[in-house]
Amino acid sequence: MNKINYNNLLYWIAMFGLFIWFAYSKGWIFANFKSISAENAYILIQNDKNITLIDVRTIDEFNSHHVDSAKLMPLEELKNNLALLQASKKTQILVYCQTGRRSVSASRILENNGFTPINIEGGIIAMGYVGFNIERE
Repeated sequence: MNKINYNNLLYWIAMFGLFIWFAYSKGWIFANFKSISAENAYILIQNDKNITLIDVRTIDEFNSHHVDSAKLMPLEELKNNLALLQASKKTQILVYCQTGRRSVSASRILENNGFTPINIEGGIIAMGYVGFNIERE
């Protein structure tokens, strides 16, 4: 007769839960928006001038450095300021943060409110390596 090792079972359930949480936070699962590399975002912006670029980091992070054409819309304030983006509702909205995690959360908020967000994987760190003009204070 097989005896169940409950500690082992709980361990694997916890590991599965952590994997699901990680995949969700990276936008790999349950995401109704696209994620693209910083390189593809750069190409997209060069070829289409009708794109809105949103930085969802904090004011201090934005003031320290940001992509020169980006609009600041901190993640914490995004839900309350969606009306400011109504003019961009029919365009593509590229969303970035520092590393790509907050922009996934912002993309979920935007998508749930009728926008067409595209998350930039790797955030401004990756964007700095592919040709984006980063303004520093």
